[in-house]
Order: sequence, then structure tokens, then C-alpha cells
Amino acid sequence: MHALAASKICKRFGGIVALDGAEFALDAGEVHALIGSNGCGKSTLCKIIAGAVGADAGELTVNGERVSFANPGAAAARGVEMFYQELSLIPAMTVAENIFLGREPTGRNGLVDRGRMDASAARLLAGFGDALGAGLQPQATIGDLSADQRQIVEILKVLARPSRIVVFDEATAALDRDQVAVVFDRIRALKAEGRSTIFISHRMDEVFAIADRITVMRNGATVTTARAADTSRDQLVMAMVGADQASATQPARHRPAAEEVLTVVDLSAGKLAHVSFALRRGEILGLGGLHGQGQSDLLRALYGVIPLRNGVIAIGGRRFQPKWPIAAMRRSMAYVSGDRAKNGVMAIRPIFENLVVSILARNRDHVVARGKLGALLQPVVERLKLKFSSLEAPVTELSGGNQQKVVLARLLATEPAILLLDDPTKGIDLGTKADLYAFMDDLCAQGVSILLHSSDDKELLAVSDRVLVFNAGRCVAELAGAERNELALYRAAYLTERGEAEHA
Repeated sequence: MHALAASKICKRFGGIVALDGAEFALDAGEVHALIGSNGCGKSTLCKIIAGAVGADAGELTVNGERVSFANPGAAAARGVEMFYQELSLIPAMTVAENIFLGREPTGRNGLVDRGRMDASAARLLAGFGDALGAGLQPQATIGDLSADQRQIVEILKVLARPSRIVVFDEATAALDRDQVAVVFDRIRALKAEGRSTIFISHRMDEVFAIADRITVMRNGATVTTARAADTSRDQLVMAMVGADQASATQPARHRPAAEEVLTVVDLSAGKLAHVSFALRRGEILGLGGLHGQGQSDLLRALYGVIPLRNGVIAIGGRRFQPKWPIAAMRRSMAYVSGDRAKNGVMAIRPIFENLVVSILARNRDHVVARGKLGALLQPVVERLKLKFSSLEAPVTELSGGNQQKVVLARLLATEPAILLLDDPTKGIDLGTKADLYAFMDDLCAQGVSILLHSSDDKELLAVSDRVLVFNAGRCVAELAGAERNELALYRAAYLTERGEAEHA
């Protein structure tokens, strides 16, 4: 009898099929890795197991008993806990308060016993030893901690709860080697107690270091399950891609000129370390690899959002120091974020103001010439098929896809020569995606050059002329011509180990 089993699990989000008959089984005292490419359905399956998402169809059992969790609390009551990729910590609260949120120890008077809570948190933290880093203590405020320290607190928040099954969804993504080693020690301790772990990671070295069995998912379905000792990394990558797609190369979409409009040499910023490349006129250069490997940091560094540590950038042969976004705009560069809520539209302002703000900022205009601006915007609005009732309507009246078109239209109105696209199609419908692809093709034909980061691997390979693959902040491969296929992308992204990428 399995400690947990998921059978024929199906889940749709609107027109998107997230899971299509997925199967998974976890034994008592087992560490079972769940792997697959971006968007394959592994996180959705685990959220269903943990009660955060409801399945449309299928059966879930715990110790042979059929269950249906209405919420994470119901799952926790049956001993199932999950570490989510999206951290749930409260920045204004302390480490101890976050770890024991909702389960605070109380004294005889019914009030929270802060001394006991801090002492319990200190014991948990002590297990990480020197790997904690400076400043991580029970009374520290979460908002003052680094990304890796916040991740450790979230892990301890899960481990502090009584559970028989623990799901770790990319729990080691922000951790260094020493911190990962401690987490693995904790997982082995769970195993020794007969408790079970589902471990999601894109790092093959981590998967083979900790897992007893490995399950591969592709396109919402389970492809294969094998004992870690009986399979290889190449076999797993091939399973993620599929034999029919292993060597399928996308036809070329554009004919870029030989002229280099942007050159980057030895650039380090944020997660990036020693990145060099050139972008040609009329080319779409894709930025691929696993999520969070420095692709967004590259675009934001070029646009002056995050500071450079070192490196040389040249636009059109002239050196450029991106100190702030306005400077980048004046060198004919534009940036579009996939997070339109945070970095895109001004939610409480009219559509017209959202469309013209970039032009006004670049030109330092103090007077709004509506007629002139309207004439400038009209061709872009029409080409993007942007639909709205009135320019004075609030931008929040538009669909997510049309809001993204507003962001793109306002930047294209500045007539950029270089367009930086940071996952621009995330969360928008297929029709809007097709419109954006067609418009990108038109821009390339006009000589505009595009740097594109996409979390959709198939999209990236289909749209880009070349793809730079990132791992641990470094560019580890360039895919062009016949090498521009899923197998080559996945091999570069998954088989380049953390240490190789960090010290290459």
C-alpha cells in the first residue's frame, strides 16, 4: 500500500490543460523526485496533493484511503505539508513568528509564550549551523533577510509541523551548496523516521543525490518512473523532451543583418556572472534555461534597473553605461516586463495615460499634446489590435492580454531599435500571443532587434533565431541552426551542474 497515490488526475485552467491523467505514487519512507520542463504540470499536481488546488477529475489516496482536500488545512490534518515556490512569509513579522504562525505556543494565561517560541525557533535554526549566514536569528524581521535566508525560514516553517508526507517544490532554488547539504540532511532524517518526501528540482545533481525514485512529467501527463540507480541523466532528459521532438528544429523566421547593434562583454550584475554576447540587427535572440538563472537580471541590467558590477556594453558601437531606464530609452531601448501588475500598467489611470507615459518621460515633455500623441500612437494601436471602449477608460477594464498590449504599445511608440522582452506572453491568451508573435516578426523585418526571455520553451525555440542558455547566472550554451531544438536546450539547462556553471 502506498503512503500516497494520485491516479488519472486532470486539471484545466480555462483553455489551458495543466494535467491530463497524471499518475504518481509515493511509498512510506521514500524520497521521490518529480521532474519535468517548465509548465509540465508537476507543481499543479503537488498543489492538488497538498489541497491548494482542486482536481477536475481523478483519485487521490493516503494510506489506501480515498481523500479530497478542500484546502491546505485539510491536507495538513492528514499529515501532508508543502513548501511552495511562492514564499508565504510575512515580511513585517519575525523569523519565529513566521515559523510558528497559527501554532504559537501559549502560557497558562492563553497568551503567546514568546520565550518558548523563540527557543524552539533557535533549535530549528541551529541545525543549519554556519550555513545560515549573518543575521538569521529568531527575533530577526523577515524583511531584513536575504533571499536564501527567507527560503530557509520557509523550509523550517514546513519542517516544524508534524507531517507524514512533505512536498518540496523547488525548495533549494535559492540556496548554496552548504545550505542544500543541510536540507538534504533534514530530508534523510525524515526518511529515517519513515516519513515520505516529494522533491521537485531542476537540478539533476540534486535529484540523483537525494532521490530513491524519479518520475518524469511532460505536457500534464506522467511519462515514466524509474529508480534513480537504474536510470541516467540523458535518459531522463530524453523522457522530458519526447522522442518525436528530440531533434526537431524550428525553421528560421527572420533574416538578421550581420551588423551588431548590441554587444555585451564580461557583464556581471545581480545573478549574472561574466556574460558575453552580441545581438544583430533584425534578430530575435532568446534567453533560455531554467527559471531564475539570470535571464531577467540580464534584461533589467541592460535597462538600468539593477546596477552592474563589471562589464562593457556597447550600442551601435558606442559604449553605454545603463545607470537608469531613462538613459536606456534615450539610446533607443525599451523594456517590457511579464509582470504587468507590478512593472507594467498604472492600474488606476486611464488607457491614454498608460499609452503616452513612456514618450513623455523620454522627451521630458511638460505639456501633453493629445492630438500629436494620438496620431503617433494610432498605427501601433491598430497593428496590435488593441481593443477598448475609450481612451479615457481605466486600463483595468481591459483583459490581461490587452493590458500587455498597452504596455507594448506605449514602448513601441518611442520607436526603439532594441526591444527587451521579459516573459511578455506569460498569462495571456493564445490569440493575443499570436498577435504579439506576428508583430515581433514585423519589427524584425523593419530592423528592430529583440532580446526575448520566455518561460515557455516551445515558444522560445519557435520565435527566436538563436537561443542563449543560462545556468546559475552564466551563459552555458548558444543554440543556433540545427542545434535549436528541445533536446539541446534541455541538455544545456539540466545537465550543466551547479558547480560547472558557477565556476566555468
